Parts: sequence; structure tokens; C-alpha cells
Amino acid sequence: ILMVDEKGKNMKCLTFFLMLPETVKNRSKKSSKKGNSSSSSSSKLPPVCYEIITLKTKKKKKMAADIFPRKKPANTNTTAVQQYHQQNLNNNNTIPAPNWQGLYPTIRERNAVMFNNDLMADVHFVVGPPGGTQRLPGHKYVLAVGSSVFHAMFYGELAEDKDEIRIPDVEPAAFLAMLKYIYCDEIDLAADTVLATLYAAKKYIVPHLARACVNFLETSLSAKNACVLLSQSCLFEEPDLTQRCWEVIDAQAELALKSEGFCDIDFQTLESILRRETLNAKEIVVFEAALNWAEVECQRQELTATIENKRKVLGKALYLVRIPTMALDDFANGAAQSGILTLNETNDIFLWYTAAKKPELQFVSKPRKGLVPQRCHRFQSCAYRSNQWRYRGRCDSIQFAVDKRVFIAGFGLYGSSCGSAEYSAKIELKRQGVILGQNLSKYFSDGSSNTFPVWFEYPVQIEPDTFYTASVILDGNELSYFGQEGMTEVQCGKVTVQFQCSSDSTNGTGVQGGQIPELIFYA
Repeated sequence: ILMVDEKGKNMKCLTFFLMLPETVKNRSKKSSKKGNSSSSSSSKLPPVCYEIITLKTKKKKKMAADIFPRKKPANTNTTAVQQYHQQNLNNNNTIPAPNWQGLYPTIRERNAVMFNNDLMADVHFVVGPPGGTQRLPGHKYVLAVGSSVFHAMFYGELAEDKDEIRIPDVEPAAFLAMLKYIYCDEIDLAADTVLATLYAAKKYIVPHLARACVNFLETSLSAKNACVLLSQSCLFEEPDLTQRCWEVIDAQAELALKSEGFCDIDFQTLESILRRETLNAKEIVVFEAALNWAEVECQRQELTATIENKRKVLGKALYLVRIPTMALDDFANGAAQSGILTLNETNDIFLWYTAAKKPELQFVSKPRKGLVPQRCHRFQSCAYRSNQWRYRGRCDSIQFAVDKRVFIAGFGLYGSSCGSAEYSAKIELKRQGVILGQNLSKYFSDGSSNTFPVWFEYPVQIEPDTFYTASVILDGNELSYFGQEGMTEVQCGKVTVQFQCSSDSTNGTGVQGGQIPELIFYA
């Protein structure tokens, strides 16, 4: 029995002989005849049988990757390793040097050498649409281990023994990204191919890669791509991504509707957006977005973008635009003169605005609910003194961070402590010195200690666990209220907000006191 300690070192080596009864009897006879002189000869007899027992430990067995952590190869092998990596990218079919296996200490690294490599390849894929195909090598065993679809394709009951497989519905770059994950256990995603990679991962049932694609999309989600990602998330049946898209579209509806991506969505997604009750946008913006989509859709259907064709491609979706809820000026100067409405529809909507007896309309006449803004108040009390808070072009600033994605719509500011007064406010929101949003506006205070909202033109998306700088420069002759007993952390609904002092503040505002008592946001 070989006894081994936890570190794998030999402690003792014990040998036991199991003697059969007949052998013992024969030996005892020989021993009685020859006496002690036979001891040396009898010791040379082999044991009849023996057994080697391995002692198991409860500790987890170490893998090669744990024993040999990934390091840069030695200088003598650096060139060779780089050649293999370049070969994988270019698929230039370079024949590896002898003993290339010795360059890589782990099975993971040796397996990665086979990525996009013709060496020992037993199948090839012709990937991409006609005119844009790329021929890629594969190894059935590796692919079958990484995907149940490939397993069924190569080793299932209906497996076909083909040397070349055509895949016209997947982009070559996306297919390569999937192969890289299967071979190398590495996820390499790019903004311009992540959707195609998600499609490939879904098609070949590679769930961990699909999850990584969704996480990438959620991280890069913005008003510019939210509508397109909404369409794709419904197609890929990703409810979490769909919900995140709706959060962005609702809060930054006007930016999303004006984005180029909005015109790329399909008709079903268009209907779902136009039907949305919580869109935070003016209805004239919704109307103009629908017309822009119709113009692009005419091009997709190879139709001339006439008024009639725009109306045709919109179909009943036009009635989801809540034209009767527009401001009268917006309707008179916009929708009424667009030509998209019939004469009877235009007359009926004008009567809807002005007549006591309103006509029946096919358009939805109930205003959208929109989103209700939340307010995070960071002071426990406020006060005023005879010599402060004055504004002479100096900056009041504070830094904040949240634990969930929110959309800052504006700030709540204090007003005059000496009766009613008007202030000019330049508000600004920055991240690491980069301006994300700013606006110049005026607000009127009534002399009370209430806060008064000042809004950005569009809500600004705020990512979690990152500090942002909120600043305001006020111009007004009157002294104002100011906050005191400030809190470093405030729980506002499901969102936790942390505050810290900003080096941009030159007028005295900090965590304990000053201006910018409120953050106004959507969550």
C-alpha cells in the first residue's frame, strides 16, 4: 500500500503478501527439511497475488489550469505562439512546428490552437449569404462537446456524414465568435456583431454565450439603439432585455423616437411602441416618428414615398397616434398640414378641440399616462440667513451615485427667501469631466422654502455604481434658502443614492448643506 499525504508526497510504502493455503503448506514443509539455510531461497519466491490500493482524499482535485496558471510563453517561444494565434485569426493553414503541444501547459490552451485551424479538421462550414461566404474549418468532437445542436448534427440518430455544411443565415464574424467561445472558452463581442452572435448562440443552443451577448446589449443599451434591440429581444425571446429596452424607451422616448434605429424596426414593434401608455413624449414627436418610419418602409417595399403610400404602409397603426391629445398649435401647424390625414379626419379633430359636442374619432383620444418622476431629497431641513445664500456666477455642485440605472430629468432648486423672485439657472450633468446633459432656463420662486424643478431637455441615463457631478450656476439678485443637515445616503423607492462633495463647487454647496436639494429622476 502506497500511503500519500495531501501534497502528493510518499509517506510510507507497505507491502502485504496474500498467500494461498497450498503455498503456505509447501513452504512450511520445505522449511522443516532445510531449516534455517532455506530462509534465503524461500524469500525469493514470488507472492501469489497482490493489490495496489489508492487512498482518496476529500479535497478537490486540481486541474492543469490551476497547476499551470496562464503565463506569457518564454522569450524563445514567443514568436511561435504569436504565429499560432495569427494563424487562428487568418486561417492561413500554416503547418505547426514539431511538438507545438509543448508550448501550452493546459488542455484549454492546446484546444484553442485548433480554433479556425485546418489541422485535423474533419468538417468545414461555408458561412454567410451568397456573395459573402467564408469557409471555416471545424472539429466534430470539439463542436459536439460545446453544442447539443452540433452533437445531434454529427453524432445523433439522423447525423449526416458531410464534409461541408452550408450556413447561409449566420454572419461569418458571428459564427467565428461562437467558435472562439467553444474552442477557447473566450467571449469576444463587438457592438456591430453582437446581435448576429446572439442569433448564432440561440440557433446552436450555446446558452452561456447567449447570456453574455444579452449582458453586453444591456450594458450598451441607450436611446439610440433601444428600439432596434426591443425588436430583436422579442425575436430572441429575451424578456429581461425586453424590459430594459422598455425602461429606456419610456424614459427617453423623444430621443428614441428620433433615432435612426426607430426607422429600422418591424411593423409589430412599431405598433407596440405607438400603443405604449407610458411613453414620456409629446404626441407631435410620436406622430413625426411614425411618418419617418413610413417613409423608410416605403423604401424597403420599393414604393415611392408618396402620402398615399405612407398611409398604406402605416395602415391601422396611424390610429394609435393620439392626435386629439396634441396641443392645438402642434396639430394645426403639424399633423393637420402633413397631408396624411383625410379632410374629414382633419375637420373632426378640429371639432374635437373646439366643439361642445365632440364627434366620434378613430384615433385614441385619451392622453398617455407617461412616467411619474421621483424626487430624491438630500437635506433634512432648510434655512436662510441675512448674508447667504448669494449667487454671483459661482458654481454649486455635488457628486452622486446610484445602485440602479435611472434617468435624471432635472434638479430641484431652492428659491428666494425674500419674497418672489426669478432666477436664471444653468444646470449641468457630468461624468468624469464629460458633459452628458445641460440646459439653460429660468424659474420663478414664490418666496417659500419649497423646491422648484429645473429640467434637462432630455432625461440623462445614469449607470449604477459610478459617481456623476450635478452642477448649477444661478443668477439672481435675491438671497435664497439653502439646505442643511445633509445626508450621505438616501433611499428613494427602490433606488439608493449616495452623495459626496465635488471639487467643482465654488459657492459653498457640499454634502452637509447648500443648493441642489433634489434630484428628479425616472426609474
